[in-house]
Amino acid sequence: MPDLEVTGGAVSLAQGDVAERLELYRRELTGYCYRMLGSPFEAEDAVQETLLRAWKAFDRFEGRAALRSWLYRIATNVCLDMLGARERRARPMDLGPAREPVADNLNALPEVTWIEPAPDGLVVPEGDPAEVAVARETIRLAFVAALQHLPPRQRAVLILCEVLRWQASEVAELLETSVASVNSALQRARATLEARDLSPAEQEPPAMDEAERELLARYVDAFERYDMDALTTLLHEDATQSMPPYDLWLTGREDIFTWWLGPGAGCRGSRVIPTVAANGSPAFGQYKPSESGSGFDPWALQVLEVEDGRIVELTFFLDTERVFPLFGLPPRLEA
Repeated sequence: MPDLEVTGGAVSLAQGDVAERLELYRRELTGYCYRMLGSPFEAEDAVQETLLRAWKAFDRFEGRAALRSWLYRIATNVCLDMLGARERRARPMDLGPAREPVADNLNALPEVTWIEPAPDGLVVPEGDPAEVAVARETIRLAFVAALQHLPPRQRAVLILCEVLRWQASEVAELLETSVASVNSALQRARATLEARDLSPAEQEPPAMDEAERELLARYVDAFERYDMDALTTLLHEDATQSMPPYDLWLTGREDIFTWWLGPGAGCRGSRVIPTVAANGSPAFGQYKPSESGSGFDPWALQVLEVEDGRIVELTFFLDTERVFPLFGLPPRLEA
């Protein structure tokens, strides 16, 4: 058998028709595993394990026309094994109500396993533009977080049926259960998502237009100038902000600005540079002025949600050591 090469933490099957056939499914499998696991790093690990198992067992594989289904069966089993070993991933808003914008409420929770952002290019397959748009909608942070509230097998059923549009009979075969069990699990999963006011996208969401691009450019300019008057016109009055790995989250433009001008005032003078989309949303690398007095140090990956011409949610992912390389952001900026 050909040797396995490992590049950048992901499996690269080195040679031959088998390798090429398996590689065709890498991105869509990563998207599936990301929805299951809530972490791009764990998703890549799961796909690595999936492709390795498939590569080793390919000579015993029968029914080659169903290669995609076979790979999804392996990936599902890998994810279920991984999920059995830990608690679900969460966002700060899953842990309790919004609180006042004071430093005493800023608590890091190392015991919590947080939802992590994923670059669109890692988890959104190429193809029909309408399908790509729907795929982006179903990797949004709120949707991925809602999926984590489902038991693992319900989660797999909902993703396969509602996101990937598999038939219940196909899912039943994959999970080695009955169609009735699949339909029952799907009904319970739908009820859980509806209770959280979320559901898989039923139609193609609108693409970013010129007005939204202009809004984001104005946001970057206003944030770098730390101009609260300009930012007031860009943020919705009911906007929310969170900062994993801290449990504090804020609701309302007034509280957000109180934080930015108070405990978060160290962000004044930051530089903000665009990067690839994260979870179907615009994303930026934020760098704060270095305490050394020279250049700018990494501070956060900002992921913004925009609706009806206003920013409605800001998530600041502060684990830049892990996240910035994933998004191709430089380790620091010079003056």
